[in-house]
Parts: sequence; structure tokens; C-alpha cells
Amino acid sequence: MSPTQWDARWIGADTPTPLDFTGASWIWAPGASTQNAPAGTRWFRSRLDIPQDDEVVAATLVATADDDFTLHLNGRQVLDAPQQQDGWRTGRTADVTEQVRAGVEASTGVVLAVAATNRAGASVNPAGLLLRLLVRTSSGRTHELRTDAGWRTADTEQQGWREPDFDDSSWSPAVVLAPYGQGPWGTGVSVSLPEQPAPLLRREFEVPRRISRARLYISGLAYYEAEINGQRVGRQVLDPGFTDYDETVLYAVHDVTELLRRGGNAIGVTLGRGFFGMTTPNVWNWHRTPWHSEPRLIARLEIDHPDGTRTALVTDDRWRITEGPTLSNSLYAGETYDARREPGAWTRPGFDDSSWRPATVQNGPKGRLRAQPHDGIEVIDSFQPERISELAPGVHLVDMGRTMAGWVRITVANAPAGTRVRLTYGEKLKDDGSVSAETSHVPGRFQHDEYICAGRPEESWEPSFSYKGFRYVQISGLPAAPEPRQITGRLIHTPLEEVSAFTCSEPFYEWLDQAMRRTVLNNMHGIPTDTPMYEKNGWTGDAQLGAPVMTYAFDMRRMLSKWLGDLADSQTDGGQLPVIVPSGGWGYGDLGPSPEWTTVYPFVVRELYRVYGDERAAREHWTTLTRYLDWELSRLRDGLAVTALGDYLPPGYGGNPPEDTRLTATAYLYRALLHTAEMGEVLGADDASTRYRQAAARLKDALNAEFLGPDGHYRTARDPGYRQTSNAIPLAFGLVPDHARASVFASLVRDVEDRGNHLNTGALGTSVLLRVLCQEGRPDLAHAVATQRTYPGWGYWHANGADTMWEMWPLDSRSRDHYFQGTVAQWLYENVAGLRPGDAGYATFTVRPDARTGVDWARTSIRTVRGTASVAWSQREEVFRIDVRVPVGAVAEVHVPTSGHDEVRAPDGARHLRTEPGYAVYQVTHGAWHFTTGGERHPDGGAGSL
Repeated sequence: MSPTQWDARWIGADTPTPLDFTGASWIWAPGASTQNAPAGTRWFRSRLDIPQDDEVVAATLVATADDDFTLHLNGRQVLDAPQQQDGWRTGRTADVTEQVRAGVEASTGVVLAVAATNRAGASVNPAGLLLRLLVRTSSGRTHELRTDAGWRTADTEQQGWREPDFDDSSWSPAVVLAPYGQGPWGTGVSVSLPEQPAPLLRREFEVPRRISRARLYISGLAYYEAEINGQRVGRQVLDPGFTDYDETVLYAVHDVTELLRRGGNAIGVTLGRGFFGMTTPNVWNWHRTPWHSEPRLIARLEIDHPDGTRTALVTDDRWRITEGPTLSNSLYAGETYDARREPGAWTRPGFDDSSWRPATVQNGPKGRLRAQPHDGIEVIDSFQPERISELAPGVHLVDMGRTMAGWVRITVANAPAGTRVRLTYGEKLKDDGSVSAETSHVPGRFQHDEYICAGRPEESWEPSFSYKGFRYVQISGLPAAPEPRQITGRLIHTPLEEVSAFTCSEPFYEWLDQAMRRTVLNNMHGIPTDTPMYEKNGWTGDAQLGAPVMTYAFDMRRMLSKWLGDLADSQTDGGQLPVIVPSGGWGYGDLGPSPEWTTVYPFVVRELYRVYGDERAAREHWTTLTRYLDWELSRLRDGLAVTALGDYLPPGYGGNPPEDTRLTATAYLYRALLHTAEMGEVLGADDASTRYRQAAARLKDALNAEFLGPDGHYRTARDPGYRQTSNAIPLAFGLVPDHARASVFASLVRDVEDRGNHLNTGALGTSVLLRVLCQEGRPDLAHAVATQRTYPGWGYWHANGADTMWEMWPLDSRSRDHYFQGTVAQWLYENVAGLRPGDAGYATFTVRPDARTGVDWARTSIRTVRGTASVAWSQREEVFRIDVRVPVGAVAEVHVPTSGHDEVRAPDGARHLRTEPGYAVYQVTHGAWHFTTGGERHPDGGAGSL
């Protein structure tokens, strides 16, 4: 739908103006300076008196401290900044109208008491407290309390210090360090507003005639839940899909014919924040994006009548708005819901909304409205917990029995109104058995829901605008121990059709396959994320490593096509891409540029053609794709690519590897140039293809000149020892000169064996190591690495209870739902079962089961765009059998294991191409094909058409 066809306006709540620090000063205890202060906690107090006959209308408080603080007003905690260094950068606000009003009415005044802490660790370590309280009264006057020389301070905690009647006359006067805007802090404090409750918007309307068809076009940012006449619209949750809202805004279309009726009707919409209006501070600055705003809604309801006429309803200032029962909602922090505030049947006609106010027409986001190209996120499954145990009186631990993305639905019975039920979600447990749900990337509240009961005999609730990564839920506040029927796990992700299967005689390999599939699905939420718990970001490197598994296991066409649009939207005018997509500005200079990550753009374009035969993606993205590659080429140094990242999270390292990461950056750019050259040839862009092949050749020469050592393997000047990834990646990407291939591979084998058949790779090296070992003739070593039960390895995770892939090799891995170390699954499909995608939507593919060590049989099948392709092989004593199915329009190259061509019993029609060491190679077309080696001739040998 074009912008003119909408004929609708964006509506929503007004954006509140934050209170700033005007007139306030940074203060601390005696002995402090703007350069340094002793580490530790200091206590501060001050008082504001307001005439009792002046009614308090509003009171707002804003505060921050270097480094963190807890603030009480008349003995009650109203603000708390979590423990952290440099927490001063975020000013925290609170609406304290009720507390101030109560203090004035009780003649106690307004007493602020603050415990502020300066954390050790910085070479230059100033401390400071900054605060402003603004009170407005019915007389029109304002009263203020600001940090200044009138505050008092102590260096020890004293009993009762928070209370308004505490005597602080013996405390020392505070020292003023600098007015706000000066000193080492400058104006670098960003003020986070008190979060406004999720808005409810409604409109009643008449349908004058019979209805033949009705469609609702809707975009609610970041998320919406809509009802018509009390009935939910659609199955989707967390909709529409996340984008760079300055470039693209998605809308959904729903058939709502059955929800409407002739006569009076009502529509109601609740809006959530997502990444559009996030208020939770986080290191990626999603709370400070260029598009940041209060939630917004645009909608158009079109009703067609049998006589050919049409009735339309659009969002405008005739809608009504109020604050709903969802007091806060955050993708990171979770949700707080007060059931006492539920307005009743507000989405049905006849509801009294006279106390609501007119919705305000708002400026919409800058992005172009586009129909959502991918399937919306849904609740995929619901199930009961595996076990419930008591951690402490009133505190219970729920084990869902699986690592998942989503939330739980909770049912509460006979709880008094105002009872607060708390739910904390996490993937693992602390030593004391409680749920681990903390991260330095999102200080403070994290993965925590709160439900405030209405007091009904039975009430149920589930979140609407946040999802969590978890296996465990810690629940407190229930009036009695929960029963399994009261807790329902809700698995949510983008619905993706599973298009392939893998089975084999080794149960652990089957576990690897299923664990990876679960992990991938747990990270599909409109974009491919890295972890459903800790970040929820679209890390480009993760998607590049995982894409071959994704496209083999699931139908990813719509999902990846949408994300390619996000990649294009994120490109700067110069051509750069960020390391997370979408991005609100983070990832260009923060851990970027990083070619190993951002070359996902040409890689996914190439995969869409390889797997689906889709050249439209290449045509649509050719300009932005080539602009990106040209940008990478323009910033080469000494002929090599440079990067902020590398072979991330190898054993023993909590981030980047120790080696010179120009090696992997150059290798990934080399591969990207070749991929793009191949697509250029498909599109007829021969000049670009030639240019990129020449650039790739120069990169290859520069890489080998710099990193291929005289001892016959790759090394860098920063290596603490041999690095497996530095040698596996060049072997996998075809960078090794012919004369050095044997010595490079021998060095890799030697290191793996010296480590007791263990890998020593991060995410990049892990994705190719086993395939390289098989490619060069050591499937036995690949099997030994794959099945290791000790650290580091997948078997180590499995032996310690994993059911998904983890982010890091140690047991204290941050995320336990992170697919970029789980790319072993690609080896299962392509080497163990032996089915490898060729090109042009499986117009060609290869069958080569070269990882048969420890396996008696293996099978895989995939529904391609041309039909089903499959492989099934078995080895029994001396007889090897392999069955291959080729879909219509495809040609397969089948590598039959044998010591000689004469030993193979091939079906009629199979064309022998060549004999390689250990294999006879045949070409076959559409049909079912059976090959045998060893033993007696199989009676079913031959070819059959499908």
C-alpha cells in the first residue's frame, strides 16, 4: 500500500520532556577532587520544606552518581542505580509526587538520603553525586532541591540515616566539585525518563451494510496487540518485525471479516516498546537510537460491502487513549503488569471511555512503510514444566526441561489484590541453586517479570512485549507452592518450515543435529539473533557462520530476504556495514569494521542463489553489495584487510584470539569477492566480476606473503603458539599454494593430535575444521575431535547437560543458546551423510560421504526448490551401499567410496566421470540411484525414475 492509500495518521502518547540537571552541582565528601577520590561509599542527606497549604501537583527527581547510588525519600527507596563503573553517564528519574505530597501533608518535609559509591579500578577516578528535585504546586510555584554546598555527608553508615527525623547535624558539609556541565563529566549524562505505561488506543465505529470482506492494515511500533469486538486479531506476537525505523517500517495485513458485524463495532490496540521506544540502558544504546520515541500506531481498516462500496476506518485524532495495566515493558528487563488497572471490556462496543483522552497525532518514523515480507513471530508450542522445587520459603524454581526462547504463562488462585508475583528467567543456575539472570551489558533489572494480582479467585497472565532466553524460572510471591498446571512454557520464534532430516548410527551425532536446530530456532525472531537471553542482536558474523545450517535445516527464503533488506538499510553513504543489523548506530566503530562479520552480505546473497536459485536478491542488492566491497577494498593496509574482531572465543580467551586477525579478515574478504564475482557472472556484470577476481588474487598473494612461514604453515607475529584457525581457514577457502598444501595440513593434524585430538578454535575456525580434516583425508581425526567428551568440545557440553549449543567452550559460558559454535551440524550433513549443495537451487549437488569413521549408516534428505534430494548409505562388513535421489532438473555428482572403479556396481545410466583416491565419481540425473561396492551384487541394483 502506498503512503497516499493509507490516508491515516500516526497516533500515540506525547513524548514527555525529561528533567535535566540545570543548577545542580557535582558534590562529594571532603578530600575529593575532580581528578580523584577514595574508593568506597559515602552517605549524603538534604532537606526541602514546602508550605503545607501549597498542594503538591507534581514532583520529579533526577539523579546520577560516579559510579552508582541508592536514593531514599523520607525513608523509602525511590531510585537505585545498579553496581557498575561509570554509571554516572545515565541519569535516572522517578515520579515522586505521592511521596512528596505525603511528606508535606505529614509536616515531615522532604528529606533525601543517598548512599553513593565510587568504584575502584580506574587510573583517574573522580567521584560525584548529582541530583535535582523539582516540585510543582497548585499555586503555580516551583520548589527545587539540588546538589550543592548545603548537603551534608558522612563516611560511615549510621543507624536510621535514611529516615526524615535522623539528626545529621554532626555530618560534614559536602564539597562542591563542579557545576553540571563542567569538570571531567562535562554534559555527558543522558537522562532516562520514567517509563510510561503501555498505551491503550480504541475507536468505536458503525458498519452500515453487510460485510463481504474486511482487512486491517496495521503497524504498531515497536509491537502491537489488536482486538476487534473483544477478539484477538491474528496469531502473531512481537509484531511487526524489527527494522531500522529510519529506513523501513513494516506493516501487517489481517483478514478480519469474521470479527466484524453490521452495526456497532470497536477496535482496541495495545502498544509495546521493543527497540523503538526502549528505556532500559544497555551497551548497544538501544535506548538512545535516532528513531527513539514513545510507541506509535498507524492503521487502516477497509470493509468491502456486497454492493461494491467500501467503508474505511483510519487512525486519527478521533481515537481515544489511556495508560494501560502494563506498567513497563522491555525486551531486556521484562514486564510489570498491574491487573488492578485492567479497564474491562475496552475492546468491545459500548465501553465508557469518557475518562480517556483524545489520541494525539504524532510525527511518524522516517522509514518507508512496507508490507512485512516474512512470517510474523508466533507461539509455536506450549508445555508444562518438568519439575518444580522450593529454593526457600515462598521461592520456587521451575525447570522447563529444555532451553528455549519465550516466556511462561502463570495462573494464580486466591491471591489478595496487590499481591506481587515475581518471575526471573535464566538459562543456568548459580551455585546456591537460584537463577542466574545478570549481565554487565544491561545493568540492573534483567529478564524479570512482575504480575500484580487483581484479587480474583483465579487469574492468568503472560507477557506481551518481551521474550526471554531460559530454561529455569524463579518465582516468588505466590500465596502457595505452584503446581505444574499453573505454569505453561510458551516457545516463541518465527515459524520456519523444517525441510530436511538427518539420522545416523551414532546417537551423539543425532544429538548434535537436534541441538543445533533447537538453537537456531530459539534465535529466529524476525532477524537471526545471537542469543535470545543476553543480547537479542542481529550479529552478522553469527549469521554468516550459521547460514549453511539454517538453509539446509529450514526454509529461510523469506526470513533471509527480509534481513538482506536490513543489511542494505544499515549501510552508510560510504559503504560500511555495522557488525549488528539492524543497528541504532552501534557496531560501526564499536567492534567494527570487521570483514569476517559483515561479509555476511555477499555470503547470504550467494547462498540464496546456491540453495534456492534466487538471483533476484543479487539483482536487488547489487548496487549496495558492490558499494560495500569497494569500501572494504578502499581501506586495505599493505594489501591486507583489517578488523576489530577475529576468530572469536577460542579456548582460553574471552573474546578476540591472540593472533594477528588480519589473516582471517583477509581470508573472508577474499571469499566474499569470489562469491560476488560468481553472482556477477550470473547477472552479466562481467566487468565487476573480473575486477573482483583480480582483487581477490591480490589479497591471496598478500596473505601468503605475510603469513605463510618458511616452516610450511601459517603464523602471525602475535601467536602465543600454533593457531589451528590460521591454518584451517586458508585450507578451507582455497588460499594455500599447491606447494604448501601438504605441509600446512600436516601442521594442523600435528597440533590437533598434540592436544589429545581436541580443537583449539573459536567460532570461525570451528566452522571449517572438521570439513578440512575430511577434505584432506583424515576423517578419523575429524571423528575423534567431534566425539570428544572433555574440554573443549561439543561432547563436553553434552556430558554436562546441554540441550542446545553454547557460546563459549567452558561450563561457565555466558550464553547457552548460541549457534555460532554449533556449525558442526554442517559437517554432519555434508560429510557424514554426504549431501553438499552445488548451485542454482540444487541444479547441481555433490554426494560424498567422507566422514564415515565410527558410523555404520547415515541418511539425510532435503526438500529443495526442485523436489527432494536424499542420500542413504550403509556399511556392513565388506559391503557398502548408497542410495541417491535426484530431483527433477538436477544433476548430481556421486562419489562412491571404493579402492577402484572396477569394484563399483553402478546402475545403468550412471555416467562414470573419473576415479579419485578412495572414490569413483559418477554423474546422475533425475531419479533414484543405487550403488554397491564389495560383497555380492545387490539384487536391487539399478536406476529407477521417480
